[in-house]
Amino acid sequence: MMDFLWSVGGFLVAIGVLVAFHEFGHYWVARRCGVRVLRFSIGFGKPIWTHRAADGVEWSVSAIPLGGYVKMLDGREGDVPPEQAHLAFNNQTVGKRALIVAAGPAFNFVLAAAFYWLIFVIGVQGMKPLIAAPPAGSVAAVSGLQAGETVQRVAGVETPTWQVLHTEMIDLALDRQAVALDVLATDGSPRTVSLDLSAVRIDPEVLFTDLGLRPFDPPVPAVIDQVIDGEAAARAGFVSGDRLLAADGETIESWQQWAAWVRARPAELVRVRFGRDGQILEQDVILGDVEGQGRFGASVAMPADLWQDLRAEHRLGVLAALPAAVTQTWKMSALTLKMLWRMVLGDVSLKNVSGPIQIAQVAGFSAQVGLVSFLSFMAVVSVSLGVLNLLPVPMLDGGHLLYFGVEVVKGSPVSERVLEAGTRVGLLFLVALMSLAFYNDIVRLIP
Repeated sequence: MMDFLWSVGGFLVAIGVLVAFHEFGHYWVARRCGVRVLRFSIGFGKPIWTHRAADGVEWSVSAIPLGGYVKMLDGREGDVPPEQAHLAFNNQTVGKRALIVAAGPAFNFVLAAAFYWLIFVIGVQGMKPLIAAPPAGSVAAVSGLQAGETVQRVAGVETPTWQVLHTEMIDLALDRQAVALDVLATDGSPRTVSLDLSAVRIDPEVLFTDLGLRPFDPPVPAVIDQVIDGEAAARAGFVSGDRLLAADGETIESWQQWAAWVRARPAELVRVRFGRDGQILEQDVILGDVEGQGRFGASVAMPADLWQDLRAEHRLGVLAALPAAVTQTWKMSALTLKMLWRMVLGDVSLKNVSGPIQIAQVAGFSAQVGLVSFLSFMAVVSVSLGVLNLLPVPMLDGGHLLYFGVEVVKGSPVSERVLEAGTRVGLLFLVALMSLAFYNDIVRLIP
């Protein structure tokens, strides 16, 4: 129940802030251009709160929190009194109309940069980009990368945390070129390796599997912390504090190794050697079977200092954070465009398209994790809103800008017939996109 409340609350806060800022961009520039604004609405449908300001603008919050709009005086949507004709949107120059339309996405980029600036000033907590042993045959293994090495730079870009490394690799993989990694070997010596990205699948869901890049996982001692009632471990008589030493003659070096060994043996009878109170004992265990994977039914206690040496923080000063925030906003915008184009080409799965359910879940999770996590989520969504709204699709801001471009070329506005046809195409596109997003959300919810 608490997760649901966090999701709903996080979604409403995030969408409310992002939509309000987007629409405020339209509103603010429209007022500066001398256009009369009639209504500023957060959400669609029936208003649940309305306030009419002294200047005549109706401010409202509506029932469907999936967007918003700014309604301006416009002769195409109703009669305009002659004395107010100069205040109508459609009577403005092409330049003014384009500025008003472009202001919404532009404000989303500005907001994202502000979020990134705040994130860099607060400091981003993360894991050092230490890598685990690459699987045999993977790109990382072929390049000679080894377990415990630290990636310091990717194509010349500093990678203080694994998250930065992850984002940079996704971006570079879209170009399918070789990329240079500056790494720090386990003996402290620097070296450079080259990753060949020409044959990897660029879909983020499988990219790092093909690369063989995954975070270093420090070995956890195979000492049982708690035993789950009714599970295989409990039935075999294991108790808290037992140290697992070997299974069917194979030495157990860590809990991770043990867990992987168990998963590969569903419902099998195995013999486990373990230590208890200074004695070495052996016990037969019939492992459980959960959806084709073995299950032991016990947990391990993580040493308090296990991850201490792997933590990293990326923090910048107030002034240094400003250009870094602008650069990050630009890079995320370019990455979003690249991903969209790769979806069109079929290189990236359409499963990556998320709808309001998934966004709400991520919003709730990030809000529970902390302020920086929630700000990062909001920055990414703000960039996405800005990019998507600039696509040359009718009914989106980019579609209107396309019409204005045609108007400049031909010397007159686009005809009503073209506008009507464009509206149908744009509506079809948006319905298809929302249907895909909802479908992906529902599929993710099905176990």
